[in-house]
Amino acid sequence: MSAEHATGNCGAVDVIDFKGRYGLPVEDEPALVAMYEDVLGRFGDAILEDPHDLPAVAAVVAPHAARVSFDAPIAAPGDIATAAFGARTVNVKPSRIGSIETLLDVYAHCEQHGLTMYGGGMGEIAVARGQIELLAALFHPDAPNDVAPPGYNLPELAHGLPVSPLMPPRGVAGFRWE
Repeated sequence: MSAEHATGNCGAVDVIDFKGRYGLPVEDEPALVAMYEDVLGRFGDAILEDPHDLPAVAAVVAPHAARVSFDAPIAAPGDIATAAFGARTVNVKPSRIGSIETLLDVYAHCEQHGLTMYGGGMGEIAVARGQIELLAALFHPDAPNDVAPPGYNLPELAHGLPVSPLMPPRGVAGFRWE
């Protein structure tokens, strides 16, 4: 049994989102630190998204800095440049970033600095769903994107859904991928 199988990861988890940058209160810091230690020990290859900024957590995460990613505090290229642990991976969320100009600046910053990008997890309903799928296909198609077409997020999956990678539809007009 390999270490991956022994830990339960089996390479199936790409990103662990700690939601540590949302300003939520931490009621039991020792339990939080223990959870980080356990997760970091079990998921040795997963991207560690938005870890808490508490000193005790930062000390546990620091040896894994190369795997740290952010999205919650990222709204402009300057946020990436000043991110804790020296951001090497960014979850680009267009709806959080705002304007198209700033979004393209974020993409350009990541490209210029060799930063890995992925997307998803926000603003993925109606027209925004198609837009984020298109942006993911253009800017980070090989990343662990959380931007599956709507049919893949239903409690009961329909038969006949295409497997990855998805082929872009023909004849779509506008800024979206239907």
